[in-house]
Amino acid sequence: MGAMTDPAAPLDADAMAPALLALLDGLRATMFCAKDAQGRYVAVNATFVRRAGQTSRRAVLGQRAQDLFVPDLAERYSAQDRRVMAGAELRHELELIRSLHGQPRWHLTTKLPVRSGEAVIGVVSVSQDLGDSRDTDSFPQLARVLERVDVPPTPDAAELAEIAATTPAVLSRRLRRIAGLSTSQLVLRARIDRAAHLLTTTTLPLAQVAEETGFYDQAAFSRQFARLAGETPALFRRRGRSLPGARGSDARVTQT
Repeated sequence: MGAMTDPAAPLDADAMAPALLALLDGLRATMFCAKDAQGRYVAVNATFVRRAGQTSRRAVLGQRAQDLFVPDLAERYSAQDRRVMAGAELRHELELIRSLHGQPRWHLTTKLPVRSGEAVIGVVSVSQDLGDSRDTDSFPQLARVLERVDVPPTPDAAELAEIAATTPAVLSRRLRRIAGLSTSQLVLRARIDRAAHLLTTTTLPLAQVAEETGFYDQAAFSRQFARLAGETPALFRRRGRSLPGARGSDARVTQT
């Protein structure tokens, strides 16, 4: 007998949660975890358990990063989590992950806040194993690039290439391989994210937001923002302030 269906039932986040967790559990090269506000693991997938050097979820759930990972990495995780608990989103963090009992491997990590209304109540994270990627010798420089791009003022492609000790063209190829974005797309996404944050958390005039985020003028800023966020900066600001708990992170660059 097949499963019962109800065409009228709404498909909401609560209904999808068990299926999404089951999907995440099947990812063989991606670590997934969720932490509560105290930094304790409340959900992990099988890959996370293995990479943490454990044999069961029971050994992981309720633990904190310092119980499972080497001290430097555990402190890095704690610093990341503090930023996310403050409402930030971390995307494309390139990091060398090593458990207390395992070998180090390069991963690309994204962390997002979990909200209940306006309160942040936890953190969800995915870390994709980059496997035996070519050019791993360049990963430490790329990690510095990905960290720098999220720190205002947003650098340009030439500055990022200097940080990576390479040419803009080579840097762009390397970033595309691991993050799916060219250098210029990465910089543009960081500027749009920063602008979205300023639009919803400050009363700065649009011209000043454009200047603060590195755009040539207000007109150029408005065109790019509308193209990537789907609405003008002014509309985005009004909508963000009319919705309880709204955040500037609604705007995301989706170029590939």
